[in-house]
Amino acid sequence: MFNIENIPPELAEKDNAALLTGILRGAERESLRVDSNGTLAFTPHPQGLGSALAHPEITTDFSEALMEFITPPTHSTCDLINHLHLLQNFTAHQLPENELLWSHSMPCALGPDSEIPVAQYGSSNNGQMKTVYRVGLGHRYGRSMQTVAGVHYNFSLPNAFWAFLLRRENLLMDLQQFKNHAYFGLIRNFRRHYWLLIYLFGASPALCRSFVAGRNHHLQPVAELEHTLHLPYATSLRMGDLGYQSSAQESLYVCYNQQKSYIETLCSAITTPHIAYETIGVKDTAGEYRQLNTGLLQIENEFYSSIRPKRTAKPGETALMALANRGVEYIEVRCLDANPSSPEGITEEQIRFLDTFLLYCALQKSPDTNREETEMILANQKAVVDRGREPGLMLARPGGSLPMSSWASGLLAAMGPVAELLDNAHETTRYSASLQQQKAKVDNPDLTPSAQLLNTLKSTRTEYARFALQQSKANHTQLLDSPLSGDVYDRMVEMAANSVLEQHNLEEKSRQSGLDFDEFLKRYYSQYRMCCGAFV
Repeated sequence: MFNIENIPPELAEKDNAALLTGILRGAERESLRVDSNGTLAFTPHPQGLGSALAHPEITTDFSEALMEFITPPTHSTCDLINHLHLLQNFTAHQLPENELLWSHSMPCALGPDSEIPVAQYGSSNNGQMKTVYRVGLGHRYGRSMQTVAGVHYNFSLPNAFWAFLLRRENLLMDLQQFKNHAYFGLIRNFRRHYWLLIYLFGASPALCRSFVAGRNHHLQPVAELEHTLHLPYATSLRMGDLGYQSSAQESLYVCYNQQKSYIETLCSAITTPHIAYETIGVKDTAGEYRQLNTGLLQIENEFYSSIRPKRTAKPGETALMALANRGVEYIEVRCLDANPSSPEGITEEQIRFLDTFLLYCALQKSPDTNREETEMILANQKAVVDRGREPGLMLARPGGSLPMSSWASGLLAAMGPVAELLDNAHETTRYSASLQQQKAKVDNPDLTPSAQLLNTLKSTRTEYARFALQQSKANHTQLLDSPLSGDVYDRMVEMAANSVLEQHNLEEKSRQSGLDFDEFLKRYYSQYRMCCGAFV
């Protein structure tokens, strides 16, 4: 049922190892800045970290207090983890003495929504756009939802791998056309099975009561804990209705069967007004921006999805225009909770499993999806988010439902030969070992991060926010206790200084252009109509 019918035997040959060792990977880890009491930090982005607008590796997400750490692409899982450690190590040393990074995905205790500071990026048109976009998110969904943190995993297979498959399949396409076709096939398979990642790596089954203050919810209190809410079998509340999701987007059906339909659907969602957001208005009575536009999406980044096809955009270019012009370059996995047990937020073991999972999705046949299957995919996500460890949980699939445990076991068994391919290419056994470690979680749900977190809260009678702060302090100490070498530290200081200079240059360029922000936005949004027209 889940086995790959024809794994190319040539992939196991030593001469073809580069087809798999050439995988490029990167990570983007989000983390709140908090004070030593576990309260959201209200201080500006630390000067020692440079410009959040222009720094290529240390920036902010929604809030001025929500840090984001971005690794450059690498062929090495070890280098990826080391670079994440480097970025967070340097940051830990630049923070005010009473601040640290929050290790969990669900936030610390929060005050009123209006107190959550929106990220600031300066006076350039690009900087203003980034801030207004975040102001708009706050009006649309509330600011508290935007304090939820996660880890994004970027993944691409080398051109030689795709050229190898193209020759085998003998299709009348050029290489980039085939890559577009194949990456969307990978994405469809990923969407069918990503509930497994939520089960295995979900680490947010509980949260602080302040996160849902004044909101309807279906969470339950934890016995004897006044400020902690949970669901007994939950895995990742971050990926559920209360986390980084949007009920307004439930009406948006995005088709992943081909590049054209994907781009056109998102372009339409950006350029077509949405009644609820028209009510908010683009500007207030004083002429200050409340959001970038009144579309269902302000920009494509607002679309909440578990995975995205990506292409590096040029300066001033929209992500969809880059995708339309030059095709898929890599994919971004967006359904991972931060691993609170790791200072980096993700481990090498997880990365090896993700590589195996994604290569399986690339090699497995991937029929087109329809609305009915899409509804099943979303229903499975919700079921695993809320009840992933529930005994006997059933998931939906075309042709009938299946016990989650049976589906998971079948997938992991089918991934075995893929892990062996990666082991052979890298001359290791660690990919297969990672697979076995995940199998243990399927066999015993108590080994999942979500179960371990809940069991700890209950057995120690510790509030979520207090426990998360304790874990964050332990990780912070670990970062501080591993000092950077002089050369590395100097390089990080230079990178921060260069980013400040780059922001200054962007602001000066904006002033000299004479282009006001209104006209800048008008020109920027014209690209969405152009990229839809590219397929006519």
